[in-house]
Amino acid sequence: MDASELLIEAYDRLPDLVRGAVDGLGPEQLHQAPLRGANSVGWLVWHLTRIQDDHLADVIGAEQIWVTGDWAGRFGLADADPSDTGYGHTPEQVTAVRPENAQALLDYFDAVHARTRRFLAGLHADDLDRVVDTSWDPPVTLGVRLVSVIDDDLQHVGQAAYLRGLIEAG
Repeated sequence: MDASELLIEAYDRLPDLVRGAVDGLGPEQLHQAPLRGANSVGWLVWHLTRIQDDHLADVIGAEQIWVTGDWAGRFGLADADPSDTGYGHTPEQVTAVRPENAQALLDYFDAVHARTRRFLAGLHADDLDRVVDTSWDPPVTLGVRLVSVIDDDLQHVGQAAYLRGLIEAG
């Protein structure tokens, strides 16, 4: 198995996990948090998608999908700030992210995932050594960035699935 196939295998696990976390939940369930200031299912899936969108756009030198349509409006946000990925959100900012429905989350995730998959399909092993972020010591390579994104996404989708279970047990 080459590096491209391995990364595709990892990233291709996300769509079913994301669907399992949000399918059938209504807007209020997507916004429900276990306690004030905690993350909701909707916020968690929005955030994991924002991170993938932001980081991939950066490494391929493209515009984020987030800013190419009315994504912000579908999430109850006034504008599509490309720097707003949810990292460091205050409780008020978490609460402000209100997906209109599960389909909004799935549509955004599917668009980001499709672009990620196309990028991964064209990767070669030596591409993974390219430095993509010099603000860290040591500098971050493409391989490390891609592993970091999938690690973050899998953690957050697991949190969303757990929270969905709490909501349904409710």
